[in-house]
Amino acid sequence: MSAHSHEHNCTHEHNHQHEHSHEHNHAHAHSHTHTKAVINRIARTSGHLTRVRSMIEEGRDCSEVLIQLAAVRGAINKVCEIIMKDHLEHCIVDAVETGDKESLDNLSRAVELLLK
Repeated sequence: MSAHSHEHNCTHEHNHQHEHSHEHNHAHAHSHTHTKAVINRIARTSGHLTRVRSMIEEGRDCSEVLIQLAAVRGAINKVCEIIMKDHLEHCIVDAVETGDKESLDNLSRAVELLLK
């Protein structure tokens, strides 16, 4: 596993759950341009996170663990960026064209949660 250097080296945890519905009432399909890339990035991120757990179990230096956590966070942020771009280019364009206010409200709520 290679170490990754990032400009942000702090970490924090969220121990709360978000209540949300998975029902989607809009008419367009959710096939996105970058699905395979997102799935591959998530698989790599999962591997990084497993490695972080091992590092903690092995008693590795906290700085090394934080660097790996920064890499995980960076990878998750990249996945969010790709999904957001896809969503804006497809779902939100469709929502604007069809007057689907619910999709716009859902995007607003998702962005709010991502920025917390």
